[in-house]
Amino acid sequence: MKVKLTNLDGSAGKGDIELSDAVFGLEPRADILHRVVTWQLENRRGTARAARERSDVARTGKKFGRQKGGGTARHGDRKAPIFIGGGKAHGPRRRDFDQSLNKKVRALGLKMALSAKAKDGLIVVDTLELKDAKTKALAGQFAKAGFGKKVLVVDGEQVNAAFARAAGNLPGVNVLPAIGANVYDILKHDTLVLTREAVEKLEARFNG
Repeated sequence: MKVKLTNLDGSAGKGDIELSDAVFGLEPRADILHRVVTWQLENRRGTARAARERSDVARTGKKFGRQKGGGTARHGDRKAPIFIGGGKAHGPRRRDFDQSLNKKVRALGLKMALSAKAKDGLIVVDTLELKDAKTKALAGQFAKAGFGKKVLVVDGEQVNAAFARAAGNLPGVNVLPAIGANVYDILKHDTLVLTREAVEKLEARFNG
């Protein structure tokens, strides 16, 4: 698949780039994408903390008082939930939300997400070098290009520092290195911008 290079302001760049059909030319499947996105979001959740219940607290198990004649309720021990320092009644239990998903399915999901953007919403630029590395100037370029409200920019091994600094305060614009590219972030943005180096890194990631 051959794609023409584009500049950050939307104008045509110099030359074109060949995209691998094995990575950018697949037919997306909603079930695979759903499985990968669900796996990502579930694994973001932290383990729910448990409260200490009556059997978990360290208090005396000796009977609190006489069964009769004290003029008070008949208590068994100090672990009862009605006492300060006692166990929590019906407290939250420990819950772990980690899911497992085969590496092949995760890789296939990323390929399908890239392929979905290749059909509509993929921009490939030569580099992220800016003449004027200012937020206002970059915002003007994006507005001229008409990339949409949400833009994901993926660079190569490391994100261009000047570009990342200029894009840091732009709402809806996120920047990632190639190793951080993931299905959820790709799908939730209107436009995916890849550098030439990012394309090489992503293709090598699957070929390796």
